[in-house]
Amino acid sequence: FGFSTTAGLWFGAITILFMDLSSNVAMQPFKMVVGDMVNEDQKSYAYSIQSFLSNTGSVLATIFPFLLTAIGVANTAPKGQVPASVIISFYVGALVLVIFSLIAVFNVKEYDDATYELYHGYALNTPDDGEGGFLTLLKRAPKTFWMVTLTQFFCWMAFQYLWTYGTGAVADNIFHATDPTTAGYQNGGNWFGIMSAVYAIAAVVWSLVLSKIPATKNKTGYALSLFLGAIGFTSVFFIHSQYLLIGSFILIGISWAGMMAYPFIMVTNALPGDHMGTYLGLFNGSICLPQILASVASFALFPALGSHFPSMILVSGILMLIGAVSVGLINEIHSNPVDAQ
Repeated sequence: FGFSTTAGLWFGAITILFMDLSSNVAMQPFKMVVGDMVNEDQKSYAYSIQSFLSNTGSVLATIFPFLLTAIGVANTAPKGQVPASVIISFYVGALVLVIFSLIAVFNVKEYDDATYELYHGYALNTPDDGEGGFLTLLKRAPKTFWMVTLTQFFCWMAFQYLWTYGTGAVADNIFHATDPTTAGYQNGGNWFGIMSAVYAIAAVVWSLVLSKIPATKNKTGYALSLFLGAIGFTSVFFIHSQYLLIGSFILIGISWAGMMAYPFIMVTNALPGDHMGTYLGLFNGSICLPQILASVASFALFPALGSHFPSMILVSGILMLIGAVSVGLINEIHSNPVDAQ
C-alpha cells in the first residue's frame, strides 16, 4: 500500500508538471502575437483586453464545479476516488483549450515583413539583430527586460504562497481550524475557492480600468495595482470575518490584473522585432523560477513562522509591496533596433 501511495503521488506530481509545462508553452505564442500584431500605441490596450479575457476564463473555470454541483453532479467520492464534478471540469477545460487554440491557429494571420514595418516603423529583420543562442540573447536583453523580471520575481512568489497556504490561512483565521480532516478546515477550503472567484472577477473589472489608462502612465498603473494587492495580502493576516475577506481578495485581484498586463506591455515595447518569441519564452522564467524558489524556501520559512498559515500570506503582502516599489526601477522604453540593444 505504501508503494502504491508513493507511486500515485509521483504520478500526480509528474502529470501536474506536464500540465504546467504545457500551459506555459501555450501562453507564449499568443503573448508574442499580440506584440507583433499591434503597434506601440495599441499595446497597452491590447494586453489589457487580453488580461480581461484571460481573467474572465478564470472566473468561469472557478465557478464551473459549483454549477455542476448545483445541477446534481456529485462533488464527493469514496476515499481514493475523484469526485465527478472535478473529473468533468478537467475534461471540459481540456476540450475548451483545444478548441479555442485551434480556432486561433487557423484564423489568426501573422503580418508579413512589409506590413510589420508599416505598423511598427522599422523592419522585422534588422541587420543589428544578429543571431545566437539564448545565452547570447540574454546578454543582449534590454535593461527593461531585467527590471520587469525583478518585479515579477516578488509578485509571483507572493501568489505562490497564496495558492499554497491560502486555504489554511482562511481555515485558521475564519473557521479556527488547522486540521485538514476537520469540517472547519474543509469549510475554509470552500470559502477560499469562493474568494478565488472574487479575485478573478475583480481582475476582470480592473483589466477594463487598465485598458483606459494611457500608455504614458504604464508604470503608475502597474505600481498602483501591486500596491493595492500588497494591502489585500497583508489584510488577510488580520481579518477574521469571512465577509470582510471579500475586500482583501478584491485588492488581490487588482494586483493579478496588473501582473497579467503590464509586464508584457513593457517587455514587448522594449524588445527588438526579431527573436520576440524567444525573448518571451525566456521571460517566462520570471514566472516559473520565483514559484520554484518560493516552494523550496517554504520548507524553511513555514516552520520558522511556527507553521502558521496566515503568516505566510503576510509574507506575500511584504513581497508584493517590494514588487510595487521595484516598479520605480523600470526604465520603460519603446522598441526600436537601436534602443533595444
